[in-house]
Amino acid sequence: MNKNQLGKSKLHVSPLSLGCMSLGTNVTKATNIIDEALDLGINYLDTADLYDQGKNEEIVGKAIKHKRDQVILGTKVGNHLKEDGSWFWDPRKSYIKDQVKDSLRRLQVDYIDLYQLHGGTIEDPIDETIEAFDELVAEGIIRYYGISSIRPNVIRQYIERSKIVSVMMQYSILDRRPEEEMFQLLDQHNISVVTRGSLAKGMLSNNGLEVTNTKAQKGYLDYDKESLIQTVKQLKEVLQGNQTLTGLALQYVLQNSAISSVVTGASSIEQLKENVNALNQNFEPEQFKQVQNISIANKYQQHR
Repeated sequence: MNKNQLGKSKLHVSPLSLGCMSLGTNVTKATNIIDEALDLGINYLDTADLYDQGKNEEIVGKAIKHKRDQVILGTKVGNHLKEDGSWFWDPRKSYIKDQVKDSLRRLQVDYIDLYQLHGGTIEDPIDETIEAFDELVAEGIIRYYGISSIRPNVIRQYIERSKIVSVMMQYSILDRRPEEEMFQLLDQHNISVVTRGSLAKGMLSNNGLEVTNTKAQKGYLDYDKESLIQTVKQLKEVLQGNQTLTGLALQYVLQNSAISSVVTGASSIEQLKENVNALNQNFEPEQFKQVQNISIANKYQQHR
């Protein structure tokens, strides 16, 4: 699997990454999925301190303990867990610098390749947050940092004031909000995009119609349920030969130069292989134009 440079960093990540949130808490099953992902050429694993109240980091740490040199490891911070399992937003410098120690312990590593702020609002003490990340880089605890956000006003502040190398944001055929407003700006500053939600909760997977019928009762962003069903049907008509809806969804996202990697979850090895195989399908530019004509070019309405 080819690798893409992540922003201005020295990190080169696989175009498909493994989102670890959906691995579950069965250590053996999760380890098998991670092992298979590495064998298939995936080198970037994405987790967070919030997932399963820290247990996800522990599972990832056990799985990569003897394979650290094969992995680019990303985790996230900012959601302050309480003893009762609830959490509150906490972007303070003191919390970030304290919490990274717990992540290192759970992951059983000496450093984190990409440490990401797991959200953010314009009311945050942004300079203080940036200072925390810069100090962690200087201390060698993290190699690089980024943010995970879909808020244009927050992203612009970090572009102007920080040394982020990446922004994780939701992006798919059904959520095209970043296309016009964010991608060119990030590309100009050599900041990479790592996407999430590119299969739109499974609605853009190979069984997308079934998922849309059963799980999209309230619609999705600018789509109501009926328009979702019609859109998925029309997207399937774009396919030729052995092409799949998963392939169309992932490759539509990856054709944008701002994107370095698509983070997809996998709760089974079969699902993982389906996602990896989707990268081997060939699509024509005309098919992507059809996708744009079928889908809504939605825009950010909030966080202005």
